Amino acid sequence: MFLTRIQRLSISTKIILGYLPIFLVMILITIVALSSLNEANMTSKNIIEHDIVLLEAANNMLDSLLAQESYGRRYLILDSQEILGLFWQRSQEFDMLVSRIQALTESQDIPSKQLLILHNEFNNLYKDRLKNIGNKSSIITKEYDAKIKSKLDELIALIQMMMLNVKENQNQMIIKNSDAGLKAFRITFILSSLGIILGIGAAALTTRNIARSIQQLKLATNEISKGRFNHIPDVTAQDELGELANAFIKMAHLLASLEEANLNANPLTRLPGGIAIENVLKNRLAASKSVTFCLLDIDNFKSFNDHYGYAAGNEIIKTTAKIIEKTTAEYGTNDDFVGHIGGDDFVLLTTIGRYNKLCTHIIEGFDKKIVDFYNSKDRANGYILGETRQGKKIKFPIMSISIAVVVSNKEKRQISHIEIGEIAAELKEHAKKISGSVFIINRRKK
Repeated sequence: MFLTRIQRLSISTKIILGYLPIFLVMILITIVALSSLNEANMTSKNIIEHDIVLLEAANNMLDSLLAQESYGRRYLILDSQEILGLFWQRSQEFDMLVSRIQALTESQDIPSKQLLILHNEFNNLYKDRLKNIGNKSSIITKEYDAKIKSKLDELIALIQMMMLNVKENQNQMIIKNSDAGLKAFRITFILSSLGIILGIGAAALTTRNIARSIQQLKLATNEISKGRFNHIPDVTAQDELGELANAFIKMAHLLASLEEANLNANPLTRLPGGIAIENVLKNRLAASKSVTFCLLDIDNFKSFNDHYGYAAGNEIIKTTAKIIEKTTAEYGTNDDFVGHIGGDDFVLLTTIGRYNKLCTHIIEGFDKKIVDFYNSKDRANGYILGETRQGKKIKFPIMSISIAVVVSNKEKRQISHIEIGEIAAELKEHAKKISGSVFIINRRKK
């Protein structure tokens, strides 16, 4: 009876009935995929909005705490109210960071109350120490210093333990995300195989696309969990798969930024980059130290790079970095700082008493070494022959180095790191208009 009824059905109805299992398989695939992708998306979102924020806050807490301790020690030596103000300012920054952690909805397991209690005890110890600042008893001084150091170590240990717990939780979530992606892939593969067995190409095409996207996300999860943050999942879909892929990319960029901030080194010269340069300059200005900022730039570098190639240009950058480092090591001190902003721009932080000798020897070393990178013809001519965009022949001289020097004395008004950068940029433009390697000085008089 049943077979008879089927035989009486029209072709279109039979086709529809034949596709019915495919539709069921597609529905099942969609449910499993959306469920797994939603779980993975929530995990990625939690890492971005919770774990990364916690790690940043913890790093800043360590910086504020160590800066507060440093200002406290300085005040005990110098008895300066300005330094004491900076001490309490850092204390407020620490408390604000703890409050920021408390505001996170998923930070119940973070010992924020204990951090506040320990920090309050740390401040009280310093208050007691400050009350006895006139007491010359070495026994009392050592006793307070030991208590302060012990409380500081306890605070640092608690913050480091918090960071370790957050990183462990982050790794567990990434592994969980990877397992969820693998599980979703396997289930989807089984259902897709069932559709292929039923002989319907449409279902096979749909499940293949979904399987490919999930495979890419699984691969991206594994790559990111191994620290390869430059991997981008090859997912072109604009649905939940695309959102998850975008979340992966955003998470990878954030993690790469944190990694770069921690390493903070130029990949070509391995010198400290822009973040480190800015931090060192701000710290020295904040400490009211005499700062001499030297901005170094290679003249005619682009023409050399275009003529001899990218690899030769990289060698020029690395050689220049070595010249600056070697000169600073020979004629500077351990307090001098060398950084690489990027491209052919470098920074040297020194003092007013040493910049003249350093700049002079850097120029001598550069001018002596740079000619070795030209071929015999260009070296003999003293220039590279090139063309403008209009096809006009033009001569580009042998490369030279221009140094803009900004001197900021602690006796003068406070100057910001942004002002120093702007002044240095203006000076550099003037220096580059002068033929050959030169350094130009600007002294702050207001």
